[in-house]
Amino acid sequence: MAMDLGTANTVVYVRGRGIVLNEPSVVAMNTGTGEVLAVGTEAKAMIGRTPGNIVAIRPLKDGVIADFDTTERMLRYFIRKVHRRRHLLHGPRVVVCVPSGVTGVEQRAVKESTYNAGASKVFIIEEPMAAAIGSGLPVSEPTGNMVVDIGGGTTEVAVISLGGIVTSQSIRTAGDELDVSIINYIKKEYSLMLGERTAEEIKVAIGSAFPIAEPREAEIRGRDLVTGLPKTITVSDAEIRKAIEEPVNAIVDAVKATLDTCPPELAGDIMDRGVVLTGGGALLAGLDERLKHETSMPIIIADNPLHSVALGAGRCVEEFAALQQVLVSERRR
Repeated sequence: MAMDLGTANTVVYVRGRGIVLNEPSVVAMNTGTGEVLAVGTEAKAMIGRTPGNIVAIRPLKDGVIADFDTTERMLRYFIRKVHRRRHLLHGPRVVVCVPSGVTGVEQRAVKESTYNAGASKVFIIEEPMAAAIGSGLPVSEPTGNMVVDIGGGTTEVAVISLGGIVTSQSIRTAGDELDVSIINYIKKEYSLMLGERTAEEIKVAIGSAFPIAEPREAEIRGRDLVTGLPKTITVSDAEIRKAIEEPVNAIVDAVKATLDTCPPELAGDIMDRGVVLTGGGALLAGLDERLKHETSMPIIIADNPLHSVALGAGRCVEEFAALQQVLVSERRR
């Protein structure tokens, strides 16, 4: 099986069955007893709505493990849920995706968690590589392929050729950062306090990185910081665009910096083939236009941006012998 262990969502692919699970990476726990009450979709519904003795934790931050024990319990839950029909005598072989900029310690934490959750063998694959395979790019050929994977915690930009990453950049600015910018903007302009979930809903509904044809508006409910009472306001897409300007600029700069360090031969290939956008952030309206405007490169959004990393890792499971070269070797201690 293959896992895309993301800051926002965990996607699981099982050999022969395809993607079987796509749930938020959230765990709800009772702080008094340490008992896990809910994982995934159920736990996400609890964020910002829990009584004092229950906390909804997101154990991954910026694409890496922030809370080791909780991650382990979450992985165990997901592995059990996927394999519930069979009694597990041998744990599954698991391919796990990690951001390209992780340190050896962070990588080992992912491995340890997955082994402790019941895996018999763990292989690591870097996210941009998995995203490229999942988007159907010819990664093993001697041509340049460029992938921009915008997730919840990290944005990965990489140029791939001959089954390896030639140059890459991993920045910790992505979907979550956009939500935080919206919260801060509304707080500053309207003295209204929003929750994480509301900010995410606004981003999905009217967020954009480039001016759009027909203006959109949305109603937001939050707590007025002046009176302390609930209040509803209406915001336009232009305001939200202004709110998320800074993180969007950081993503654009990362793409430019990667192109800057790219060997000229490969840069020519990318000019022909274009840059592929994947991850949930690729669904932000107008982001492709914005990148096209800034880099003068053709920009293509992957067919299934939310699942391309998991599909790529899944292809490594299906065609293990052929794609083994793209996995990070076991010996990296």
